[in-house]
Amino acid sequence: MIIKLLGSAAGGGYPQWNCACSNCNRARSGDPSARPRRNDSLAISPDGSRWVLLNASPDVCLQTEENVCLHPGPSMRGSPIQVVFLTDAELDHTTGLLQLRQGSSIDVYATPPVLGALTDGFPVRRIVEPYSSFRWHEMSLEESYALFGAKLSICPFYLGDKPPRYISASPFREAAQQLEAWSVGYRITDLGTGGIAVYAPGIEAWSETLERHLDGADCVFLDGTFWVGDELRKLGVSELHASDMGHLPVAGSDGSAERFAHSPARRKVYIHINNTNPILLEDSPERRMLTDMGIEIGFDGMELEI
Repeated sequence: MIIKLLGSAAGGGYPQWNCACSNCNRARSGDPSARPRRNDSLAISPDGSRWVLLNASPDVCLQTEENVCLHPGPSMRGSPIQVVFLTDAELDHTTGLLQLRQGSSIDVYATPPVLGALTDGFPVRRIVEPYSSFRWHEMSLEESYALFGAKLSICPFYLGDKPPRYISASPFREAAQQLEAWSVGYRITDLGTGGIAVYAPGIEAWSETLERHLDGADCVFLDGTFWVGDELRKLGVSELHASDMGHLPVAGSDGSAERFAHSPARRKVYIHINNTNPILLEDSPERRMLTDMGIEIGFDGMELEI
């Protein structure tokens, strides 16, 4: 399978439009060690002509233009993007569906609470209905879904139960609290080559479920949102801790890096990186530490084949 990293930043992108942190200022200055990044999304194909998106970011139109393999043709209207799988209901992973509305016929897969949120809390489904012919599919955890004539198989697995913040102000909140699997990861298998990739951009905890799905993977794209849990507090921009936002930090005894480094995967890649995270800077000691551990930092346009 062919894997294209369309965006490697967390919500807001990098640099973030309203942020003047040192990271963002370096990116705006054109510093080659601080390359800009778009919102997190991955594209996967068995043959380079048919593609599935993992998350539809608000940058989806720019991302499709920047990647020739996603350009339309040969018919006047159409797209090689045939399927979208959502990991959660967060705005930075779902608003791209609004951009894909122009008469598109796309299959969209998500868990029951995410589909519910896109019906009531953030009513994407009702908004796009007059414009497109999306087919909405309710996923079950640990069930494999065959794609492209059984060339690929994708299996969702549980990562967390934290709903997006807009749900707390929604009439959907009470029902949402009864639902689980707000955040999932995906294990994608090429049924021809046997190659396996794992995509997990939002990790609340390092769990046995995550470990099980990492086992045997050739390539893993993992949540690298924050370097430390109180990153935003230290900068004085928010009182929210990483755990409040459903993310396990990279560093520290309770972070993901030490565990990730011991994964047997051939390629270990951090993605979904917040604009405040020092690993964005190619000359930072934090980046060098991860490199020494055999962990890569994903970048927009990164391509792998397994």
